[in-house]
Amino acid sequence: MLFRSTQGTLYIPVQSRPNPSLSGGFFWLTEGNSSYNALQVDVTHRVSNGLEFRGNYTWSKNLDINSGLTGAQANNQAQMVLNRNNLHLDWGPSALNATHQASLSALYELPFGHGQRWLNDTAAVERKIVSGWQLNGIGTFLSGFPFTPLVGSNRSGDGDTRNPDRVSINPTFTGPVITGNPNQWFNPAAFILPAAGTYGNIGRGTLTGPGLADVDVSLFKNTAITEKTSLQFRAEFFNVLNRSNYGPPNTTVFSGTAVSPSAGLITTTATNPRQVQLGLKFIF
Repeated sequence: MLFRSTQGTLYIPVQSRPNPSLSGGFFWLTEGNSSYNALQVDVTHRVSNGLEFRGNYTWSKNLDINSGLTGAQANNQAQMVLNRNNLHLDWGPSALNATHQASLSALYELPFGHGQRWLNDTAAVERKIVSGWQLNGIGTFLSGFPFTPLVGSNRSGDGDTRNPDRVSINPTFTGPVITGNPNQWFNPAAFILPAAGTYGNIGRGTLTGPGLADVDVSLFKNTAITEKTSLQFRAEFFNVLNRSNYGPPNTTVFSGTAVSPSAGLITTTATNPRQVQLGLKFIF
């Protein structure tokens, strides 16, 4: 049975769950709620002489009660709902919610060679060398994905040992919760263990993980061989700024009753370091 304490907190007495002999199990619910609202802007500007810009931006809010059936599908949130008898506790930002998303791209056909402003009257062989160059760039920018700080154990005693409970907010903590440090992305002092037999009071998806900024640049050279065939040289630079885009932090705040030394630690990256790729394509 479930009881409420005098303070209004849901309390689960020890050994009071429906079947204390059952160590673990799954309840599959054919129920789901979600809400998505967004503002989307897309601007394209074609400038003369082969220069083109495009930019798009999305401001959105995506809410649901669960985003992935397994941790591998949404590793920045718990796999299951906290309390199947009160799904409202899990209503919060979706695991895939990125409040801000922007993309900027540009294309520039370099003005050299045949039919262009510069070096138009060069000899045939030289014209082949200086003509057909194209510079491209694209930047992708996202704000961080939400995550939920967890206790790391079944503090509530509801028997769902595969789904760690959430922490409670420390009412005496002051200062920034998010540190921005990949060694400890959030300050664990901002949270406390909920009382034994109770759920933590922090909401799902309360905190936000690292954002992402990635810039890719490429240089193409198109050379006509015959009327129907051409050769394209490609030099591509991925993550040209070599920015470290971090993955989600470790969301487990406590190890037993003590703060976990790996609370908030980030051990993965969302993108690769700078990569350079050269290629040659025959088009026919």
